[in-house]
Amino acid sequence: MISKKEFDRIIEAQREPMLETLRGWIKIPSLKQDAQPNAPFGPALRKMLDVTLKDCQSLGFEVRDYDGYAGDAKMGEGSDEDALAILAHVDIVPAGDGWTRDPFGAQMEDGVLYGRGACDDKGPLAAALYAMKAVKDADIPLKRKVTLIYGCDEESGMEDMKYYKRVATMPRTGFSPDGSYPVINLEKGMCGLFLYADAPKDGLKILELNVGERQNVIPGAASALVAGGPEMQGQVDAISKQYGWPVKAVTENGAVRIIATGINGHAAHPETARNAIGQLLITLRDLGAAGAVKVLADAVGTQYYGEGLGIASRDQASGPLTCNLGIIRLEKGRLFATLDIRYPLMVAGDRIRDVAASHLPGIEVEQKFFKLPHYVPASSELVRGLLDAYHEVTGLEKKALSTGGGTYARMLEMGVAFGASFPGDPDMAHQADERISVDSLMKSLKIFAYAIVKLAGAEGGLHE
Repeated sequence: MISKKEFDRIIEAQREPMLETLRGWIKIPSLKQDAQPNAPFGPALRKMLDVTLKDCQSLGFEVRDYDGYAGDAKMGEGSDEDALAILAHVDIVPAGDGWTRDPFGAQMEDGVLYGRGACDDKGPLAAALYAMKAVKDADIPLKRKVTLIYGCDEESGMEDMKYYKRVATMPRTGFSPDGSYPVINLEKGMCGLFLYADAPKDGLKILELNVGERQNVIPGAASALVAGGPEMQGQVDAISKQYGWPVKAVTENGAVRIIATGINGHAAHPETARNAIGQLLITLRDLGAAGAVKVLADAVGTQYYGEGLGIASRDQASGPLTCNLGIIRLEKGRLFATLDIRYPLMVAGDRIRDVAASHLPGIEVEQKFFKLPHYVPASSELVRGLLDAYHEVTGLEKKALSTGGGTYARMLEMGVAFGASFPGDPDMAHQADERISVDSLMKSLKIFAYAIVKLAGAEGGLHE
């Protein structure tokens, strides 16, 4: 049995080792690439997984590699099914535009660590790992196993966790430190639409259009090359002034490049961003673009809530439906685009494709993926235990939230998102200059350590 004061001292001792580990992880650009043998998501993620496995093993945990899809680290005794699961990911989204620091430099500045993955999700993973280390160092007895699972495909479809569930025993309950505090017990449903159409034959001639890398990322920059001359500069300036967002025209090889600058972000949180593709499409429409480009500008444009697609909706528990146009391509006479839709708990998600398609004349609409909402009652032992740990460490209000984000929590029968963003923190996931405060990260480490004790610790293992 150990006192909370001594436990807190052990937790604080994890600060420097955790930061050293995390900075090493951030320096690995763990982006998804083409599959190779024993590397289903490419060599960069194979390297990232190997480093993570080695780091976990060096801390004294039992580890296992699941054929390059995922890894885990375990402590305690008991069945895998009844274990407390902590699910995080080591893959990242592309760095994107607008960085003022090296996205893979792991730069520390005024107590803040910068880098792609710092808050989504390598930082929270490091906090969870060292929370387990603190519990182990404190020799707190456990009544159930604790399993830290780290996957390599959270940002692109979660094939990693699907594989893990096929070859291993996935615990029933747990949390993913890939969201916000206090606790997220409701994740909206997801509907991914792929759009196909012939390139516009009339109107403004578009020579090049290739924007976006991930459908769940709101792009902060977009451009198109169009036929035109210097006179187009004045037209574009007028359009920019009319709508109040930055769009400019520059001559390029006898044509004109239209450049729109937005604010990038995560598709689940459109209120924090401004979609540059939408700005670009509206500009192209106002310059005379026709066909599918005009249809998309009219029906989607810079809207985030599906109004022009006829799918705008909300409920009290979930909030509003959101819609992001994340990718658009014009190749070999065909236009391709993607819509990432997050819909509320009480909405009939299976009707979204048909309703949206009815507002997109001349465009073929394919439903590429569909996921039901995920919900865990606030009265559950899991949610109550996590909220107790959060309140004990921070003194802040205990309440359950909803999100449009999709986390590994939905891979568990009873799973929620728990941290690592605190109320009032800016949403830095998928954004330029992604960063995390070291003090916030240490606070999360402490919350996770106390949560492990509350949910997996034997009675009497910790006292005042």
